[in-house]
Amino acid sequence: MGAKTLNPVSYGKLLAIELPRPIQNDRDFERVVSRLEELDFAQHPLTPEEKALRELLAALIEVYDDSHHHLPEVPPHETVKHLMQQRGLKQADLVPVLGSRAQVSDLVNGKRGISKTQAKALAKYFGVSIELFI
Repeated sequence: MGAKTLNPVSYGKLLAIELPRPIQNDRDFERVVSRLEELDFAQHPLTPEEKALRELLAALIEVYDDSHHHLPEVPPHETVKHLMQQRGLKQADLVPVLGSRAQVSDLVNGKRGISKTQAKALAKYFGVSIELFI
């Protein structure tokens, strides 16, 4: 979205109403999310100015979310065990994915790390991001 397509007066009025600023707490976060949802589900086509505001609010949300909501570090073998439990799998079910019963057992019990090849195979098998296993 280029600045040339925006009407500065209309955009300025929207900004004056919203007063966008960095999100400082969860209350601010909920307010900005609510306004973003209003724009996302508007019953009319958004103006270029509303689209620009939507992009700005989404960026503010992303910055706050990235800096305030981190998932705890979980060892890769614990992630594998959790995914297996969720899906009702046994270690034997992972043999075709990882190669042998010994490799599966060592990995699940934290005795062996996960190689990049195994991480790729696990990510594909479980349908999740490879980052969970690295």
